[in-house]
Amino acid sequence: MNASAEFGKLFERDLKRLKEEVSQYENEDDLWIKSGEISNSAGNLAMHLCGNLQHFIGSVLAGSGYKRDRQFEFGGIISKDEILKEIDITLATVMRFFRSTDEKVFEEAYPLEVFGYSMSTFYFIIHLQGHLNYHLGQVNYHRRILAK
Repeated sequence: MNASAEFGKLFERDLKRLKEEVSQYENEDDLWIKSGEISNSAGNLAMHLCGNLQHFIGSVLAGSGYKRDRQFEFGGIISKDEILKEIDITLATVMRFFRSTDEKVFEEAYPLEVFGYSMSTFYFIIHLQGHLNYHLGQVNYHRRILAK
């Protein structure tokens, strides 16, 4: 099994889905709507996913030098075109890592104790994929609810 190739396929598929979801917002202002108990807009979720992956894969694993601004991910507003560009940058960063990494890295401990305990890089990559899909589903529901 080639974990890098398999992970790469999943992240590529789902980041492209995120781009499709964001692209389907006809009214750019709708990307930033929050209502009731929905405390995160689709735009902020997309920014958060990009920041998360560029930090934990790009910076930590691939040494990209990316500097994360988590507060801006949840509180900032940028244009739809900027979000789409950020998704493209994130996809390129993630794919560069999966295409160039040695399979042994997945057996090693992830360099940060994100949850307060040591875990393998394999485990944490699975967590990141689940995190991506969780928020991708939220963006999808947000868009479809507003489309009605």
